[in-house]
Amino acid sequence: MRFSEHLGAHITPEWRKQYIRYEELKNLLYEAQESAPDPEVSGEAIVERHYAKFEETFLKLCEKELTKINTFFSEKEAEAMRRFAQLSDELRQVDSQTVANSATLRRRRSSIFLLDNSEVKVAKSDRRKVSDLKLAFSEFYLSLVLLQNYQKLNFTGFRKILKKYDKMMKSVKGAEFRISKVESAPFYTSKHIDNLILETETSYINDLEEGNRQKAMNKLRVPPLGAKGTNWTTFRMGLFSGIFLVLLLLIILAGVLIPVNEDCWPAVRMYRGMFLIILHIFLLGLNTYGWRKAGVNHVLIFELDPRNNLSHEDFIEMSMFFADLWAISILAFIYLSLLPSVPSYISPLILACVMVVFLLNPTKTLNYRARFWLLRILAHILIAPFHAVGFADFWLADQLNSLTTVLLDLEFLLCFYICEVDWVQTQCYFNCNTYSYLAKALVACLPAWFRFAQCLRRYRDSRQAFPHLVNAGKYSTTFFVVLFGSLVSTTKEKYPSFYQNPLFYIWMLSLFVSSCYTLTWDLKMDWGLLEKSVENKLLRKEIVYWDKYYYFAMMEDFILRFIWTVSISLALLDVVHAELLRSILAPLEVFRRFVWNFFRLENEHLNNCGQFRAVRDISIKPDKEKEEENPKRMEDMMDDEGQVPLHKHKESRGEVRFDETQLLLRNTSSEETHCKRNSSLMRGDLSNGPQVCNSVTRIRFQIGDDEGRINEIDV
Repeated sequence: MRFSEHLGAHITPEWRKQYIRYEELKNLLYEAQESAPDPEVSGEAIVERHYAKFEETFLKLCEKELTKINTFFSEKEAEAMRRFAQLSDELRQVDSQTVANSATLRRRRSSIFLLDNSEVKVAKSDRRKVSDLKLAFSEFYLSLVLLQNYQKLNFTGFRKILKKYDKMMKSVKGAEFRISKVESAPFYTSKHIDNLILETETSYINDLEEGNRQKAMNKLRVPPLGAKGTNWTTFRMGLFSGIFLVLLLLIILAGVLIPVNEDCWPAVRMYRGMFLIILHIFLLGLNTYGWRKAGVNHVLIFELDPRNNLSHEDFIEMSMFFADLWAISILAFIYLSLLPSVPSYISPLILACVMVVFLLNPTKTLNYRARFWLLRILAHILIAPFHAVGFADFWLADQLNSLTTVLLDLEFLLCFYICEVDWVQTQCYFNCNTYSYLAKALVACLPAWFRFAQCLRRYRDSRQAFPHLVNAGKYSTTFFVVLFGSLVSTTKEKYPSFYQNPLFYIWMLSLFVSSCYTLTWDLKMDWGLLEKSVENKLLRKEIVYWDKYYYFAMMEDFILRFIWTVSISLALLDVVHAELLRSILAPLEVFRRFVWNFFRLENEHLNNCGQFRAVRDISIKPDKEKEEENPKRMEDMMDDEGQVPLHKHKESRGEVRFDETQLLLRNTSSEETHCKRNSSLMRGDLSNGPQVCNSVTRIRFQIGDDEGRINEIDV
């Protein structure tokens, strides 16, 4: 593998711009060699001047890259030392509290056999703090590994590009620059990160895992960057996919050869909802693959465990496994319809039960962590107004908005199996299809309500009317669409045609307003597109994917947001069965959400890049203390609306995310100057660097912790 490919595969995505621009420097070498004048035509003197001028330009660029890397590394190193001091202090506090509480509990046990509720709560609180502290140390350890990797990759990049320079230009200036500049640079000579890694391991082993090194390192170790799935996962994925193709062919043959006399639309509705779930899981696997290929750090965005999360192969394997069960269930339904003694409708019920049991399986098997994460996020969604909202919460609620058909089909499935015991007869289908427009309307409004409530909660936490109340208004349009749609359905018997029903036109108007509102929000707010005066027309300053993908996504989103015009036209002409039409449109909406996911997470990823945020920020401090320290922490780190693209809100985000800390700067003449850290340093504007006195040639960062210790970093 070429080094440029190795570098691209192993960089920390959020720090991409802070690495050596190896590919650009390499291209400069080739361009200089190709543009060199012919010595036979121009003469040796002109050729020498050409290479001398290029040498000056090239080494200046290398020095500029070196300054950028040194500045960024020094800032992240100082941040790491502050973080370690904070975690060490929290560890000491937890140790002292745990010892005191344990002594109290032992005294109580010696005199009283039963503990009261307050003492039980104290014990649980101590365990929770220790668990949170373990998580905080593991995330900090990950950040140190990323920073150590940053050191190694950049040094290797300088070594290789300077070696290539000497080889192509037949010079020794590259080696001289490496020895005099690179090998003495702080990012290479500093051993603070190596020492912090050792100290973190020691603290974790001795204080959090009671000296069990193997157990501690299993929790601290980070999987290799770019690690691929296991061979068994790939094998199972291919096996299940092949089985599904065979089963799909059998379903087509059975559908053609075996006549089904009874009304099959109840089965269509039952299998449709489960198919949409399987399709969504499969497309989520493609999303995961695309994010990883493009360097979009979805693990950080969803705050997943970087040591244990599902890969794209895991998602596709899971979807293909359930697709096989889905196909087998359909075949069973078709063949059971030939047996009068066995109800064929037991087949979709068994499949639904299997999927529910898989999700709720309490044992630590079958992707337990992923299932528990999903159930926890679903619980957050259900109690949206009463729980703080994170990115994963509103992202999953947005997915539910594209799975409304699944909820309606689930409601129908429950009605079907509850209201009718004799499943051989399908008369219950008509009862469930007409029993209550109110129940259907409530189910259809549920996903929009979840997001509406989340927006209100975000407004309550931030007191920012824009974007949260405006976004809540977007979801409220769904309520009007469902309301007037239900009224049109309930009053259709009163009018000879839809065109004579005044509610029909109000419904059309609400659909149009909702589609325009949601389309604009998708493009402008969720994706951060439609910017003016940028290199990429109608896009944004920074893009991750190929620009043609954005234009395709914009057109696709427009078409599918307004596809209701086609469906209503076909329904009015009565040329397509309503359930068949819904079965076509529902997968299209899932596909629209699949495309939406790429650009929504890209926008959030660019926000993290602007903050150089590569790991989760975890603390055991009470929520009130954290809010006092940074009242907008959640707002800035988890911006669900993506209201402003990165290049427009770097300044405001940087100032909130990184509080300006007083640092003591000393120069070589022992002069002391108190300066504020330049906040532009944390916003990606590293070309300016820290603003200090011109006379300073050597800067020493002195960071004091709560115990009075001084940590020093020389730049």
